[in-house]
Amino acid sequence: MSTRIQRQIAGSNEDALAAFVQKKAEIDEALARLQALSADHFGCAPDDITWSHVGTLEHYAELLERITDSAFNEGEHAA
Repeated sequence: MSTRIQRQIAGSNEDALAAFVQKKAEIDEALARLQALSADHFGCAPDDITWSHVGTLEHYAELLERITDSAFNEGEHAA
């Protein structure tokens, strides 16, 4: 393999790593925000909880399950 091609591959890998690290930082930030929101009971006071709040959390849980199933090869993503 020529030196020029090796440099292109190395540069491409460095670009991929930088993009990966950026996306990971975005995910880490989103997870931290969700964790803080959860710790605050999703902004709801216990006396104000209705079935609408339950439905909202069910929706959030469903979306997170899709992500974790994909990440851990579970559910419909199981091998």
